[in-house]
Formats: sequence, C-alpha cells, structure tokens
Amino acid sequence: MRVLISATYFHPYSSGLSVYALRVARGLVSLGHEVVVLTSQFDPKFELEENLDGIRIIRVKVGLKLSKGVLMPGLGVQAKKWMTWADVVNVHMPQFESVVFARLARQLKKPLVVTYHCDLVMSGGWFNRLAGWGTILLGKQALKQAQVIAQNTIDYARHSRVLKPFLDKVVEVPTPVLIPDATSDELVTFRERFGLAKSDKVLGLAGRVASEKGYEYLAQALPLVLEKYPTARVVHAGSWRGVIGEEAYLSKVEAMIRPFGGKWKSLGFLSDQDFLRFFAVCDLLVFSSLNATESFGIVQIEALSQGTPIVASDLPGIRQPVLQTGLGRLVPVRDEVALAQGIISILDEGNEQRIIPEAYLQQFKQEKVAQRYQEIFASLV
Repeated sequence: MRVLISATYFHPYSSGLSVYALRVARGLVSLGHEVVVLTSQFDPKFELEENLDGIRIIRVKVGLKLSKGVLMPGLGVQAKKWMTWADVVNVHMPQFESVVFARLARQLKKPLVVTYHCDLVMSGGWFNRLAGWGTILLGKQALKQAQVIAQNTIDYARHSRVLKPFLDKVVEVPTPVLIPDATSDELVTFRERFGLAKSDKVLGLAGRVASEKGYEYLAQALPLVLEKYPTARVVHAGSWRGVIGEEAYLSKVEAMIRPFGGKWKSLGFLSDQDFLRFFAVCDLLVFSSLNATESFGIVQIEALSQGTPIVASDLPGIRQPVLQTGLGRLVPVRDEVALAQGIISILDEGNEQRIIPEAYLQQFKQEKVAQRYQEIFASLV
C-alpha cells in the first residue's frame, strides 16, 4: 500500500505530533508499505528531500511563518503529485494546510484518514488568536471530508469542541510508544552523567516548553514540596530553548524558577534510549497540562513503562493512563496546592515496589499501532 502522511512539522522537529507521525511511518514501513511524508522545510538547513529508515520525506519551502504555523506556497503542487501516487492519505491535525488535502482527496477520490491530535487553544495577542481560529475553521473542512478520524481516546473526542459533530467517524487508536527496558547499570551511568544523586527525589518533566504545559504551577508548588522533601528537585527532559512561538512563555518560567537554582534542572533534548533512562530515575512524572491543546501525553506511557507514577491534570484524555492503571494521582487544573499534595502523597509511598502495567502497555507498542492503521487503511482502500 502507498501511504501519504502530512504533518506541518516532522523529524527532526520534536513534538508529540511529530514524534507520533514518525513512529506511525516507521511502523508502516516495517509492515512493508511505501510511505511518503509531506511536511514543511521549517528550517532551511534541512534537505528538501530525504530518506529516513525507508520513509521518503518531502519538505516544502516556507513562504511565511504564521504564529506556530507556516504558509507553504508550493504545497498545492506537491500535494497533488503525491496524492495522485498514494492509495490513502493520513493528515495529522491541527494543520493549517489540512483543507488543501481535503479538497484534493475529494477531487482525486482518495480515502482520507485524519489523525486528530488536539484542539487548538491559542494564547497571546489577537494575531495568534486569529491564526488559531483560521486553522480550526479550515480544519473542519478536512474533518467533514475524512472517512475516519483517529484520536488517542474517545474520552477526549467526546469533550472536544471540534470533534463533537464528527463522533460517528472517530475511532480510538493508541499513541505509539517505544518502550525498551533500562538496566540498573545504565541508570547509574545516567545519574552520574547528569549529576543526579541517589538521594534526590526527582520530579520529572518531559517534553518541549510550551504554555499549555503549566510549568508555572509546578514552580509555585515546589516550595510546598521542599518543606517536606528538601532533596526534591525538578528535572526536565526535552527541548527547553528554541521552541517555535514559546519565547515569551520560556522567559516567564525562567524568571519564576531562577530562585530555585539547582533545584530545577533541564537536561535538554535526549535520545530515545536516554529518555527511557530519564523516566526510570524519576520518582514521579508531573504532567500539569492546562487545556485541550494536550489530549493524552506520550510521555505518560513512557513513564509507566518504567514503573514511574504520574501526577496528572484531571482533563479529558490526559486522565486516562492514571484512571486505567491506578498508578498516580489526578489533580485539578491550575491548582498549585493540589499539585503539591499529589506530589507529596506519591513521595510518601516510596518507589521500592514499582509496578509496570505490562498488559496495558501492549496496545501502545509501535508495531501494534501501525497494525491498527493498516486495518483502517485496508478497510478504505
């Protein structure tokens, strides 16, 4: 089968959406399918065409950057070329250009599967909000045209202001995760490399810095945690600087955490293997997201794969890993006191008896998710 995947940002850009799309593409290639990914050349240093693990990546030059999105004048030509080639099209939304693929899918009579990652909740000035409104409006055209809409959880879909009119098309497809084991020796080396003492109570943060992550509430909760656990420290893994559209938010967070000194540490971007070692050394993962821009959180599953409990916001989709495994606490959104209490209650339990929910994790394996997409595509083709 020939599969065209469309995502505004793709490897080497790192976000939940881009990582998801990459893993689906790799999984489909491993099943013997031909995969082309059509994306933006968001950084001119990247080649317009590249082969990665059997995936053919086609990048389109950016004419204008629009808030967190981009405008690509040459997209229409490339989209028509590769949609003509493809048997099925998989568009990852939110994506400003999704309407281009919807119209072409109708004209060329190609099956369209939308992977809907999250609603857009735009902060900042009127320009950002206008860009977000336009993206949502255009995206609804793609959702109308799609034969199938894939979402991480039905829980999120039922509460999504955008997906509600299309629930009859929504199928639940787990987010793809790589879950290798981390050995004891690797963890010792990891701690030494990043200066993490065995006595440290590591409160993990994972992912790029973005306003929907709610890091400011953890910054407000940390003094309460330190009163009972003076060796606690926040350790962040992921992109800290250079996240598109998040410069102002980063400045705000850095001002709040400056008084903590070494109690708040960023490790920067890590390899997949180091990311798993990071989760294994954490006493817990904090997932303090604020709104519907977050629909699930790949990092929650990666943490659970290492037996690491989670303190997560009680939001649709996001709450499902804790609800289904019982490993962690759910706390109200934007409540630093409740967040601190959730963290302290997990630290009180200790981590000698880490439980890894093997049966629950099986559905998230990259090959399992690829097989699910293969079934969906085959039913349409």
